[in-house]
Amino acid sequence: MTRLIADIGGTNARFALVDEGTTHDERVLSCASYAELGAVVEAYLAGAGASARPVEAAFAVAGPITGDSILLTNLGWRFSAAELRSAVGLQRLLVMNDFTALAVALPALTAADVRSVGGGVAVPGAPIALLGPGTGLGVSGLVPVPGGYVPLQGEGGHATLAAETARESAVLDVLRARYTHVSAERVLSGPGLVNLYEALCLAEGRDPATLGPADITRLGLAGAEPLCAEVLQLFCGWLGAVAGNLALTLGATGGVFIGGGIVPQLGEAFGRSPFRARFEAKGRYRDFLAGIPTTVITARLPAFTGLVRAFDTTGPWLEVRS
Repeated sequence: MTRLIADIGGTNARFALVDEGTTHDERVLSCASYAELGAVVEAYLAGAGASARPVEAAFAVAGPITGDSILLTNLGWRFSAAELRSAVGLQRLLVMNDFTALAVALPALTAADVRSVGGGVAVPGAPIALLGPGTGLGVSGLVPVPGGYVPLQGEGGHATLAAETARESAVLDVLRARYTHVSAERVLSGPGLVNLYEALCLAEGRDPATLGPADITRLGLAGAEPLCAEVLQLFCGWLGAVAGNLALTLGATGGVFIGGGIVPQLGEAFGRSPFRARFEAKGRYRDFLAGIPTTVITARLPAFTGLVRAFDTTGPWLEVRS
């Protein structure tokens, strides 16, 4: 039986076919080239050259799953899961948040798939936290139940961002004037890097240059532009603070994992950043957090692992059948 899996974010749609648990025909398509989800699915299937159409599919999408009508937050695509299943000719379709799929993959990751940042030792069978900046900020985790874990499906990236320093307060003052509500995602994401850079420029009375996330990251890592370097420091510090909040909320003594596409690009600079210090900087709970390991996911397409596992497990995702 051929199955289709897809990890659909705000920028790229990643597809693969699955036969007997093995993925093949992996392909990445740009979401901007298509008007809606059904079109990009059919474009992938047309180019995959499979001998048979898939009969089942599992899609991870960057948006909340609250019913049949689903909106991808940073893309603007809306689709009906039931109508998509029928249009593609599937017998069964699973739809879940993209970070829920990544959470399902966590138990299957190996030492070669991750990089540790800071100390701490994971407590077996304890809650695990997951977050990660990409086009948006994904948040999830695993909660232990008898016989395993239940993955979380939420939208924690849209929780309100708090400032802990005068510099962060100055940045938030600029962003509040622009957005009114400043969520963690407004800073901890690809577009968030641009927001940070522009806010720092405006706070200093400078006109910001036209820079994208990749430009800011490159210039910041090279030390070629002081404000870009500060952007990365602010970004990593704020990510640490948000990760620490999530660890406290979940009691995540099983560890905190960092996914998404941005942090792996920072390489060893992430380990030298304020991330871990801000993660632990929670007053009376500093020692509690110091014992929790923080780990960057470096595996290629890890959500695919979660999607394959989801076919044979139960979880907080939408399932429609013919």
